[in-house]
Amino acid sequence: MYKNFFLTIVAVAMSLTAKAQTSMFFKSTTNSNPLSASVYCADPTALEYNGRLYVYGSNDHQQFIKNGKKGENKYGDIKSLVVFSTDDMVNWTFHGTIDVGKVCSGWGGSFAASWAPSVTWRTNIIGKPEFFLYFANSGGSVGVLKASSPVGPWTSPLNGPMITGSTPGVSPCNWVFDPGVMIDEDGTGWIAFGGGDPNNQGSNLQPNNARIAKLKSNMTAIDGRAVKLPAPYHFEASELNIIGGKFVYTYCSSWRGRNDWNKYQNDKGISVSAPGSCTMCYMVSDDPMDPDSWKYKGVYGPHPGTSPNNHSHLHKFQGTYYHIYHSGALLENMKKKNAVPSDASTYRSICVNKATVVESAQKISTVTLDSKGVEPIKKLNPYELQEAETMATCGGVDYEHFSNLIKNTEISNLGNDASSKLLVKMVKDAWTLVRNVDFGTSGATSLTVSVKGKGVIEVRLGTRTSTPVATIETTSAYLSDYKVDVDPALCKGTKDVYFVCTESSTFQFDSWQFSNEVPDGISAPFVFEPSPSIPRYYDFGGRLLKGKPAKGFYLDEKGKKYWAN
Repeated sequence: MYKNFFLTIVAVAMSLTAKAQTSMFFKSTTNSNPLSASVYCADPTALEYNGRLYVYGSNDHQQFIKNGKKGENKYGDIKSLVVFSTDDMVNWTFHGTIDVGKVCSGWGGSFAASWAPSVTWRTNIIGKPEFFLYFANSGGSVGVLKASSPVGPWTSPLNGPMITGSTPGVSPCNWVFDPGVMIDEDGTGWIAFGGGDPNNQGSNLQPNNARIAKLKSNMTAIDGRAVKLPAPYHFEASELNIIGGKFVYTYCSSWRGRNDWNKYQNDKGISVSAPGSCTMCYMVSDDPMDPDSWKYKGVYGPHPGTSPNNHSHLHKFQGTYYHIYHSGALLENMKKKNAVPSDASTYRSICVNKATVVESAQKISTVTLDSKGVEPIKKLNPYELQEAETMATCGGVDYEHFSNLIKNTEISNLGNDASSKLLVKMVKDAWTLVRNVDFGTSGATSLTVSVKGKGVIEVRLGTRTSTPVATIETTSAYLSDYKVDVDPALCKGTKDVYFVCTESSTFQFDSWQFSNEVPDGISAPFVFEPSPSIPRYYDFGGRLLKGKPAKGFYLDEKGKKYWAN
């Protein structure tokens, strides 16, 4: 089946020149950290939905582009969030960005920035999923977005921020930001927030800026007053969990002195050591609105070393706990290879390492941070349709989207418009890697790729320099499917799969899928000429559907929304 449509591509400028990225890459082909080999992002949060882990973060890349790909990240131009997802923990699908500034354009000038998201979801009273995403509106307030899908489209249910300095129980709080949200086992929503140096009622030990509050049933307003969280050496990065039936609050500690720790130990009757500077700490309670119920338990997240700050999220996915955090590893790798100027600083990248948690005791062991990261928890199925944006690492790739509704408008990279439907743009010698692909014992017999433009793409197994098992030449001005036979004797077992663009002229890569159907004996041409007759359909995350859905929301190739029932 050959399907394609005419579309207008809106170019998105990426962080590095094509020459720099194709001649070098900045994430090892065997390591899992950082998540992305090309997108700066930070302050992670996560949710699990339909067997996938969705990770959201601050879009540091937007500031990187605004700064001309150099200088210091001062965060002020970050007005969007990034979204990635995975079901195997090594191959991550980049879903693009949430343009928070655009979503909150009706706030009447009170929108400033979007940092440090926190996300949760529930099934509402009519059985439909609802997703709530909270974000730091710079350092002065907390906003909330709402959606019916983990990748949107997102809306602002309010005409301004949800939490400000005038919200009951908040003042005095130096920075009303860094929300951490969760829904407990009874269906009640909770939110923690706040940060900064000690306020006029605080001290080094108790800066007096951490707050927690119950949420109303609509999840978009505080129920009653916020109360103080007595978090020692608190600075920022709030998140909440329920572990073993108790509330667990995590946060980043300050850089200030620890001279008063012995007194705190004696007063609380604990033997836990003082937290190191800028470490991730945790506290436990079974009555979150009672400040005296919170017990400090220690450090679980070390400072990442290559980042000036620390922000993490603890998440249990498929039975295993993960410490999701940011570091400066990608930037440091780029500096080592002279891919960015030496003055570039504070551009961060999201990473993941395993965490060890004893749920019954709410005990979180100190996590080991490394570039190796985590191992895959499942194998990738090549016989299911896979998006080109799903990869473990890459070199020389760009992202473009075709859902921009403002015609003839070039947008800067990853932030000035929502890019929920993406293509991977590949210049000559650009490549992507998909790890741990299971072809089975019988092997694949054919491969179909969906591409646009003129170029040649080669499929190589095991290493980037291996002999190609498939070569496809594309010539279409439309997004089109090309199919080629492959040797099942070569495409069997578990392999790493490289897609390498050896020739390119405006080449966009949308999706791929192998088949293991037994050939019917009819000899087919090496490249199939495309036909522009059959449209494509997408879910709200931009994932290509196999056909027009029988029910539910979907998008057509022009980004128009439909409901099928």
